[in-house]
Amino acid sequence: MFEQFWIPTVTDLTRFAPELTLVATLVALLVAPLIMGRSAKTAGWIALLGTAATILATLRVGGSVHAEGISGLARPAAAGMLILDNLTVYFKIVLMLFLAGVTILWFIGSAEKEQHGEEFFVLLVGSALGMVLMTATLNLLMIVIAIELASLPSYAIVAFNKRNRTAAEASLKYVIFGGVSAAIMLYGVSLLYGLYHTLNVADIAARAVVHLNTGHNSAIICIALFCFFAGVAFKIAAVPFHFWCPDAFEGAQIEVTTWLSVSSKAAALVLLLRIVDAFSAATAAHSMVIQITVLSGLAWGLGIIAAVTCTWGNFAAYRQQNVKRMLAYSSIAHAGYMLMAAAIFVHPNAPADHSPIAAVLVYLLIYAFMNLGAFGIVAMVQWKTGGETVDAFNGLGRRAPWIAVPMVFCLVSLVGLPPFAGFIAKVWLLLALGEAGNTLCWTLIVVAVFNTLVSLFFYFRIVKAMFLVDDGRDAFTPPIAGTALVNVCGLILILFGVIFINQPRDIAKRYAANLFTPAVLKPHDRRATATSTTPPDLASMRTELADGSK
Repeated sequence: MFEQFWIPTVTDLTRFAPELTLVATLVALLVAPLIMGRSAKTAGWIALLGTAATILATLRVGGSVHAEGISGLARPAAAGMLILDNLTVYFKIVLMLFLAGVTILWFIGSAEKEQHGEEFFVLLVGSALGMVLMTATLNLLMIVIAIELASLPSYAIVAFNKRNRTAAEASLKYVIFGGVSAAIMLYGVSLLYGLYHTLNVADIAARAVVHLNTGHNSAIICIALFCFFAGVAFKIAAVPFHFWCPDAFEGAQIEVTTWLSVSSKAAALVLLLRIVDAFSAATAAHSMVIQITVLSGLAWGLGIIAAVTCTWGNFAAYRQQNVKRMLAYSSIAHAGYMLMAAAIFVHPNAPADHSPIAAVLVYLLIYAFMNLGAFGIVAMVQWKTGGETVDAFNGLGRRAPWIAVPMVFCLVSLVGLPPFAGFIAKVWLLLALGEAGNTLCWTLIVVAVFNTLVSLFFYFRIVKAMFLVDDGRDAFTPPIAGTALVNVCGLILILFGVIFINQPRDIAKRYAANLFTPAVLKPHDRRATATSTTPPDLASMRTELADGSK
């Protein structure tokens, strides 16, 4: 009578030790005040130690998935609620390193005056757990839960300073827009489940590509996929789901802005890459007609959204005076650049070596250091001067040269100019686009180069203020720890741009390979395992669909 119940084994739990470590960190943050009393710094140290433990757990399980992906936390015949493969290992390490950097930034600027450190880090680590789960699943239910787990703490943490009207307004806009996006996404998920009676994205993709090719329920499928994409695009801040981003970044305290600028976009992009990989695998065994019909349409749709996103972000940043808001629009533009890789990956002429995914992984790693350095310097200027506009940076090269120079490194890297790592990240992306060699990709190359030229103005406006405009303000000494943090980021940007040029790409290529693709389960074969990646042939699929319609 108990055969219907499934209990995870010790091996299953060991494979997902990083996620369990984050859960343990959350429990420790909740229990610590009951044992040791309330202390913001104690909460910060618990979060920092939990982050380090998560990195160690990720490195420990990473070796077991180098050759192939593993699915777990479900019956063997199912696709698995969670996925463990090279891509998830890479993302967890990058995300946890970034979380550690944000926590250090909090120690530098907010630890002394923070009165609710336990609540702050519960929200911060909780959102990190949701982002980790987003990148480790191809199950519709788990995707919805993970996106909401990442979003709900983010709503609260933006308005964590309850006495700040700007933060409260930004959080309200964030909540409303997030709620609408979640409702649209759930409607799309309900349509997909109603059509195909499965939560497995691979099953849905395999059947959807046939329906789209034959025209059967194609309108409903397109609506469902667009609605489902709305939830993912909301986290990416892709146009037209980007309106929450500038207000949230401007209103939130600087540590939260730094966190959201990279983490949510990175998690959503990796999730999107998994989804388009499932659609690519679903068409792999079909005729070239199906591949061209389905994948070309999907690729052009993603490409257009990517082009509009980066163009809108750069032109909107063009007239901003608030540096946090300017960097918010900059993050939208960079999300558009990275979204271009998804359009390459899903195109019928996409490279076979997963180089688009590798390009995104390199971009994410370098972008994390660029943003951590840039926002860290904005934070120190704000703490010392009380301002975060471009005018607050006037004469910074004289007033605080040890943070003005790394700010130049970060800004030039954000533009994508040599000799900094941002140039290398953009080159790898453009090379991946050129390798595909189709009309869409060459169009995206032109758009990326054009937007790079546009971004020169607003990034270099800050450089001009720091070194060419001086209003005679007094010099100041930034915090030593903050100065060390941003200079480390600047040094890494130099090293990756001049000396270790190929190493990030080599590492990313290794982690972009061997993505886990769950098997497509047929109704008459529930004993299939989740190790096969070959979708059913076209004839059997049409027969199955015809039988189902009867």
